[in-house]
Amino acid sequence: MTNWTRRGMLGTGTALAAAAIIPARHAAAQDMPAHERELYAAAQREGELTWYTGQLQAEPSEAVGRAFTQRYPGVRCNVVRTTSQVAFQRLSQDARARVAQCDVFSSTDYSHFTFLKGEGRLMAYKPQNAAGVVKAAQDSADPDGHFQVTYLALYMLARRADRLSEAEAPKSWRELTDPKWRDKLAVGHPGFSGAIGSWAIMMKAAYGERYFRELERNKPQIGRSAGDPVTTLNAGERLVGVGIPSAATLFSISRGNPLALIYPTDGTLLVPAPSAAIANAPKPNAARLFMEFATGPAYSRTVREFAAESLRPEVPPPEGSRPLDEIRTITPTPRQVETEMTAVKELWRDIFGV
Repeated sequence: MTNWTRRGMLGTGTALAAAAIIPARHAAAQDMPAHERELYAAAQREGELTWYTGQLQAEPSEAVGRAFTQRYPGVRCNVVRTTSQVAFQRLSQDARARVAQCDVFSSTDYSHFTFLKGEGRLMAYKPQNAAGVVKAAQDSADPDGHFQVTYLALYMLARRADRLSEAEAPKSWRELTDPKWRDKLAVGHPGFSGAIGSWAIMMKAAYGERYFRELERNKPQIGRSAGDPVTTLNAGERLVGVGIPSAATLFSISRGNPLALIYPTDGTLLVPAPSAAIANAPKPNAARLFMEFATGPAYSRTVREFAAESLRPEVPPPEGSRPLDEIRTITPTPRQVETEMTAVKELWRDIFGV
């Protein structure tokens, strides 16, 4: 009879575990184009990356992190999900403290990226997979390759379908200032959400500062992220969500909540939301690999499960959404976001007091 020692058993177990991991990594690598395989090999030596993101809600963000690690075994994605403004503040605090923690940064506020690029804090890396994304994403990417659009977000209105009929519901952003919507609205905050900041820029351009003063008289419930009104509607606290992401709403509907989308007649907000590898990323190869992943088909398939718009033509749009070419959309220019975002946040705080 063979005499097994504890040390020998542990050593054998470790060897077997390692043997199981190596074929899994080999199989994963076989499914990748050559440029990904090369990055994957380098990223495995780093073992992980940290992703600061404000683009998706918590659940889909974690799903993206898991999908990345499943595609690239041995490279863990540490997801740090907050609102876009908080993610940017965290990144700024890291810079002031001369600490490098973030590898990839994602936000719904385009001005974050033009600012960071100007400061020399973004890595110049254009993912090869970005050549296959839809035109709307390609057109909004940085021409110098410092950031890529990884999320095409639609922001609109939504209603409690069991308490407010389609005929009774508001049809436009402008209608929200009607006194009949007093105490019935929920909205995010431009000081926390880049998407709500972009929406506020467009409302100011279309209707002037008066729009916000009239909206304030209706006493909307103000959260932080653009997704907060979905929770408020689900709780039955308000009837109409303002500037809410279609993805979070459709995902909530798929779970049985009585919500319905409203595409505003004066334009659904389309926000091209970028991601970028950070110049002083502690795991630079893993950061580049994540950028390839975020512009590749696997990412679009993952976020589609949470009703996010697809970046890839080979991945269909989420069930329940209208094709982009059938929607009237409004989008602030990068220049508008860069020059007007700070002012519109201050205007909001002055008028709403929060």
